[in-house]
Amino acid sequence: MSETTVTTPEPAPIGGGAPILSVRDLHVRFPSEAGSVHAVRGMDFDLHPGQVLGIVGESGSGKSVTSMAIMGLLPDTARVEGEILLDGQPILGLSDEAMSRHRGNTISMIFQDPLSSLTPVLSVGQQITDAIGNHNPKMTKAQREERAVELLQKVGIPAAEERLKNFPHEFSGGMRQRVMIAMAMANNPRVIICDEPTTALDVTVQAQVLELLKLAQEETGAAIIMITHDLGVVAGLADELVVMYAGKPVERGSTQQVFSNPSMPYTMGLLAAVPRLDVSAEHALATIPGRPPNPTQPYTGCPFAARCPLATEACEQAEPGMQQISRGHAAACIRLDVARTADAREIYGVEKLAPSAMELTPREQRPEVLRAENITRHFELRSRLFKRHLGTVRAVDGVSFDLREAECFSIVGESGSGKSTTLLEIMELDPAEGTDLVLNGRTITGSRKKHRAPLEMRADLQMVFQDPTGALSPRQTVYELLAEPMEAQGWKSEDIRARVFELMQTVGLQPDHVDRFPNAFSGGQRQRIGIARALALDPKLLVLDEPVSALDVSIQAGVINLLQRLKSELGLSYLMVAHDLSVVRHISDRIAVMYLGRFVEVGEVEEIYERPRHPYTQALLSAIPVPDPEVEAGRKHILLEGDLPSPTAVPEGCSFRPRCPLYRLLPEAQQSVCESVQPELEPLILSEPDAGDHGVACHYPRDLREMN
Repeated sequence: MSETTVTTPEPAPIGGGAPILSVRDLHVRFPSEAGSVHAVRGMDFDLHPGQVLGIVGESGSGKSVTSMAIMGLLPDTARVEGEILLDGQPILGLSDEAMSRHRGNTISMIFQDPLSSLTPVLSVGQQITDAIGNHNPKMTKAQREERAVELLQKVGIPAAEERLKNFPHEFSGGMRQRVMIAMAMANNPRVIICDEPTTALDVTVQAQVLELLKLAQEETGAAIIMITHDLGVVAGLADELVVMYAGKPVERGSTQQVFSNPSMPYTMGLLAAVPRLDVSAEHALATIPGRPPNPTQPYTGCPFAARCPLATEACEQAEPGMQQISRGHAAACIRLDVARTADAREIYGVEKLAPSAMELTPREQRPEVLRAENITRHFELRSRLFKRHLGTVRAVDGVSFDLREAECFSIVGESGSGKSTTLLEIMELDPAEGTDLVLNGRTITGSRKKHRAPLEMRADLQMVFQDPTGALSPRQTVYELLAEPMEAQGWKSEDIRARVFELMQTVGLQPDHVDRFPNAFSGGQRQRIGIARALALDPKLLVLDEPVSALDVSIQAGVINLLQRLKSELGLSYLMVAHDLSVVRHISDRIAVMYLGRFVEVGEVEEIYERPRHPYTQALLSAIPVPDPEVEAGRKHILLEGDLPSPTAVPEGCSFRPRCPLYRLLPEAQQSVCESVQPELEPLILSEPDAGDHGVACHYPRDLREMN
């Protein structure tokens, strides 16, 4: 493998002085049946005291393998070469016993999934005190427990002393991650490595976790390595940024330098692929074509050349080394002169979105695809042993809305708010008594007995699931997967065959790949297969359950663009559930914010995003990080306290009151109203004539961002 190398000055240290962690020419290989997998190829960086280093890139770029190599947690079969210095001392190659003296002491790690990282058979208190006692053998049991309580209090867990006795499954996902942060802080480490610590969390919990990481840094003085695929997270947290591709850094510099002047086409593509919370959807998102290279094959040129819109024959001759752009900013590209002056939208062929004639038609003149009246779903909890009534879970509590042709209606809210249950109630097409569904003009009045919708009606309503791998049978070929719904409807074989090939073209896949199995496709391609299967019967309405949350940002952009194109070309309507409000803004026309089974705010997407009136909506919007350091630095964040209350114990009056930042600012007389009267969803037009059909369930709707 040939490679051109240019010596590049190291970025200026944030905190000054010698680095606390140095990684030099790190290589990691794994044996496999297909050959040696070269997962990390020449990783270099310095981490200084008090510095936050962000490492970003697509799945498989080598981010997590780098962190595991630093921690000494790779399997024995891994071949690791290079140099890792912690406080000037080499740690690469130390025995597991020797590394155990460092782990949790001088260097600690916060993993992506706290549930699998915490031992389920040990109480949280025992796990924290063990982490303390392992490195402080002279501390008494009382001292360790006192320190554990102090740590839980610092990370915001209420009744910390009592919660020490609880087991991990008794905590919510956000609280489990707080426990992980407390354990990482326990011994005041010099370095904290965070491996996707916010990926599986709600946006409000993510905001709390990011604030806690800043607290952990203040408390311990530690340097932080933040590994993430979310560019918004690093924009507001990291000082320095390393972009990885094919196991190697391809761009590095200060966060401001990389975001304001991305110079490697790969970095440019990643940034242009991210939907922005602060920008309305006038253009499609950039998509990086192809997929990352096979790590078992040697590279004869730039690994990104096959996907790069600026690539020339010269790019295939030798792998480029880092070239200096400015002090502390470098990128690995031989076409930097062109890339630095290019516009990402232009080089990736991003087009301005052109709405269809139906999308330009006023909403009230469009045909109604779905109308849901009073969707209600309550679950009775009973003790199996004593057969006692333990309470009622009001998962969905009287939700109503309508959906028009070529329109996307999105429901957002935290986990447990009732979003997915709402979708399932509609997909069941057998509503509870008192609930009415009207699908394409046909009314379905249910009683939970024998009022199921006829088979032909189900063809008009199809679903795209969150996880394409779990939604597609691994034992069926793509042809069989796409043909199955048509066979169930009694289609002729020749019609099925023609429709299968038509569907492959519609979703941008090669028709001659229909004989392959799902595992032969990438994650984004599998999601396209899921969309094709949902389109098989030419439905009027697609129900989308977190359709892009499991995808890399570059793949996510392609699926979002596909959904937008299908909406315009086929006149499809979407009912979508999502937690990423940036994605919601980009694709949606209307939005409903849900809390404890009820809608608390509903309206046009631009109206909700520009003028949110419910405190919960404002908190959700402020919790989404913006991938722009300058914009993120000037935003006012509204942090919610605590987690969603138990649906079996909904607070009296306004259910949001215990967490509401506005409630605490109100006079006592107004607080008493919030405590006793549940607000109903009412149109803002009564007080704001230009608000349209913007509705809010709040006694005192106002913008917290405008208040002191």
